[in-house]
Amino acid sequence: MKKIAVGLSGGVDSAVAAHLLLQQGCDVTGIILRLKPDDGADGDISDAQRIADKLGIGLSVLDRREIFSKKVISPFIDEYLGGRTPNPCIECNKEIKFGVMLEHALEIGCDGIATGHYARIEESDGRYLLKRSQSPKDQSYFLFRLSQEQLAKTVFPLEGLSKDEIRETARRAELPVAEKGDSQEICFVPNDDYISFLSSKGISSPKGNFVDSEGNILGTHNGIINYTVGQRKGLGAFGKPMFVNSINAGNNTVVIGENGTQYSRGLIADRLNFIAFDKLTEPMRAEVKIRFRAKEQPALITPLDGGKISVVFDEPQRSVTPGQSAVIYLGDTVIGGGRIISQLP
Repeated sequence: MKKIAVGLSGGVDSAVAAHLLLQQGCDVTGIILRLKPDDGADGDISDAQRIADKLGIGLSVLDRREIFSKKVISPFIDEYLGGRTPNPCIECNKEIKFGVMLEHALEIGCDGIATGHYARIEESDGRYLLKRSQSPKDQSYFLFRLSQEQLAKTVFPLEGLSKDEIRETARRAELPVAEKGDSQEICFVPNDDYISFLSSKGISSPKGNFVDSEGNILGTHNGIINYTVGQRKGLGAFGKPMFVNSINAGNNTVVIGENGTQYSRGLIADRLNFIAFDKLTEPMRAEVKIRFRAKEQPALITPLDGGKISVVFDEPQRSVTPGQSAVIYLGDTVIGGGRIISQLP
């Protein structure tokens, strides 16, 4: 790809991605997405413009707040109301960054897009494979829903670089965001306080019962949106440490138990996407990552009717959380994955 649109976030990673592509002789332009439902993006847009000016490239500001609200924020709210804990970054990558942004890039004559993600793409026998980055900041987990068409028109220029190397590159290039801190939060949830965010949308949930695994009532919870699987703090006093084991939106209960009860032997997942092949047709052994900061664990993955899979781990796993993603790895290759919908006891 010779003409590439770089998704500039206003941060150092995407700035260095654009700089490296220019050094490689690519024709580079910048795109920044206005996604937040308020004016909170203005600072990032200003930083992206300063980056573009320094690099001598154009910058398009795409207002995609409406589709972002429909494709990312609304499902985020629905998942919490359903007793699940969503990962909106995965949906945003699929629908927005590598969806509408890529569409715009192609419309303006670019061959594809680049971002500051830490991951690798390799072509093998006509198929595009997503690979784990060699960087400790590997973000392949967040990209498992990308399609072959999206991967074919994407490059990740930062592969193989550490964060220290990226910042040093930014300093040498005199990029204005060389010392800008990394964003660690969900972009549309101020201060990572999702309860306040949901409240600002008029979302609440009624009180209900804390129960044990047998259905015995142990106390009163403050609404299922206030809890996530694995949670310990904020449950109240039970005379001993208790943990959230599951959430049932149907009968408005939160199942809690003592330490040790929060382990599951496996999970069921839906909303599947496979990258290494089109469809899983027979059981396979691989490693599965059940949250971004978890280590992959060996498991048997089996296709089920209705577009689902079961994952049975070699060893029980702690706090398998509906709403999060189960991402399948075989070595460094991302096979695919899906949304966790239930635990296997």
